[in-house]
Amino acid sequence: MPPIPLLLSAGEASGDMYAAELATALQARLDVRIFGMGGPHMQSAGVEIITNYEEVAVVGITEIVKHLPSLLKAMERIVEEAEKRRPAAAILTDFPGFHLRLARKLKPKGIRNVYYICPQFWAWRPWRVSLIRRRFEKALCIFPFEKEFFSKAGVPTEFIGHPLVGNVEATKNRRQFCESHVLSSSSPLVAVLPGSRRAELEHHLPVLQEACARIHAKVPAQFVVAAAHPKDVPFLKAGWPHSVKPIVIEGETYNALAAADASIVSSGTATVEAALLDAPMVVVYRVSPLTATLAKPLVRTPYFAMVNLIAEKKVVPELVQDDFTPDRVAADILRLLQEPNARSSMRAGLAEVRQRLGPPGAVDRAADSIASFLKSGAGNAS
Repeated sequence: MPPIPLLLSAGEASGDMYAAELATALQARLDVRIFGMGGPHMQSAGVEIITNYEEVAVVGITEIVKHLPSLLKAMERIVEEAEKRRPAAAILTDFPGFHLRLARKLKPKGIRNVYYICPQFWAWRPWRVSLIRRRFEKALCIFPFEKEFFSKAGVPTEFIGHPLVGNVEATKNRRQFCESHVLSSSSPLVAVLPGSRRAELEHHLPVLQEACARIHAKVPAQFVVAAAHPKDVPFLKAGWPHSVKPIVIEGETYNALAAADASIVSSGTATVEAALLDAPMVVVYRVSPLTATLAKPLVRTPYFAMVNLIAEKKVVPELVQDDFTPDRVAADILRLLQEPNARSSMRAGLAEVRQRLGPPGAVDRAADSIASFLKSGAGNAS
């Protein structure tokens, strides 16, 4: 028999990483040929990439409008390939703005949709959960409280745990990391994770550069900036105040977080990675003013940072939009650098977060669930 065709789709860097791991796990269990939208991780895992996720990786409501032609073109390409190849299932990873619409187009064509890593509708437009019930036959969630939310809405849901658990670890200790980058292991070290998308970097970097200058004026700290993509390195190296001489690194984000005394982290998956590395942090985020105004009425949670949402309390400072200023960032980082009790208190909260993320093996549990789903053949769609 020929391999089973599967459509696997991810629309951003973290989704590409998670989907790649799932592709590898599925290939170990089934004779499958996987195609879809993704990036370098999925391609390395043997997925045939028909659309690069960078064509659709945009942030914010107004930003989506500007990129609408490329979004529509990517959608059309995926649907055309699905019609040709007739996949046994479409496994869509997070990225709801795109994937909910893709699922709507695929379902009438007889393609069974599975949501891998459910969107955070409990925090953002919860009424949209009905769209998952109508368009997906199965949903796999990564936070324990999500199962109840989706199940109550009539979505067949399984809690698999977080894919990062068991996979996030430093390969160098502080001394080794500092030696490899000609840093002093005895001087304060601040890691800066400005984001993975160009729009995030453009919104975040000017504030971060000024914040680091203010930190350095009070404490002679060293700064390490983690690049999510090699192409971002020149942009990340430019525009820094003369008093600050950061080192820009590639491929060593975990080592930087583990070595740092404090970190400034763009909100998103990186905050979970920092929590798993027991890294004290300040979470930051900013979008365009219009996007922020349009989005504000849609938010349904008291927190923005994933770490705080998981803990259901404020474990780390979160500086979002107008609160994200050089003075506020500097003040919170200086508190972590100068007050040992502040670091120890935060680390106690991060330990609670790690406990709530579930045991290792999330990707294997997801692959087992999807393999059973494919073998069952029977749909559960409403």
